[in-house]
Amino acid sequence: MIKIGDRIDGRYRISGRIGSGGMAEVFEAVDFISKKTVAIKIMKEELLNDAVNVARFENEAKACASMNHPNIIHVYTRGIVDGRPYMAYEYIKGQTLGQKLAFLTQLPVYEACQVMIQLLDAVSYIHKHGIIHRDIKPENIFYLPNGTVKLADFGIAVETNINDTKTEKGIIGSVFYLAPEICEGKQPSIQSDIYAIGVTFFELLTGRLPYEEGHAVDIAISHIKKPFPSTTKYKPDIPKEIDRIILKACKKNPRDRYVDANEMLEAIKAAMNNEENFKKKKGILKRIFGFK
Repeated sequence: MIKIGDRIDGRYRISGRIGSGGMAEVFEAVDFISKKTVAIKIMKEELLNDAVNVARFENEAKACASMNHPNIIHVYTRGIVDGRPYMAYEYIKGQTLGQKLAFLTQLPVYEACQVMIQLLDAVSYIHKHGIIHRDIKPENIFYLPNGTVKLADFGIAVETNINDTKTEKGIIGSVFYLAPEICEGKQPSIQSDIYAIGVTFFELLTGRLPYEEGHAVDIAISHIKKPFPSTTKYKPDIPKEIDRIILKACKKNPRDRYVDANEMLEAIKAAMNNEENFKKKKGILKRIFGFK
């Protein structure tokens, strides 16, 4: 059992407990070398006999350790402590986008666009480095007090050159963000990440998910068969240009979506540069009669 004051690999001293998830415990620690506060994620002992969980944990540590991007959580070191794999990564002072949405319900359009620009830059980076995230959603995106976002949780990420023998069987990921082709059991791709980004953008703007009623199977079928809803159905003042970006990212056929994350990023930048998209819309009564 890890306790306050314990040392990890002679380099990190445990100074507090942050929390516990399904796969790992997370601790606050001090790095004797850099003098920085770091987070230490240690796999739970009871899961060590599960080869799939061990592979996921090690996959996340390996993937993150190979990346260097301001919008991706940075892993400093990884290793083994008491027979359990661990990784030391940057300590995040902030909340996830999921937690922010639980409090605010939705974000203003311009702020949501700023979040998406950072997220898409991070996703473009990982795609260029041959990695598909597969689990993009607000709960896996940290939101720092200064407005910076950081993509995290690469536990089920895969390489872009995967083949069927290398991937886990079954549908993996959160059903609310799964692209139609993933719901049909097909291989993940850059375009399936883009679909998840589109769903996340939709949620940031409307405070709800495009499909959220029924059991997981019902939601998966909706992704496959039901038309993707317009954000303006739930929030009429969302600029049409922004709405079109989301609808394109979430096309049923992956070939109809953005070619890559950078193309979607440029589309959002262009929309942000159009001042007409962010002028405060006046109600019809106010336009005609001057009512407040």
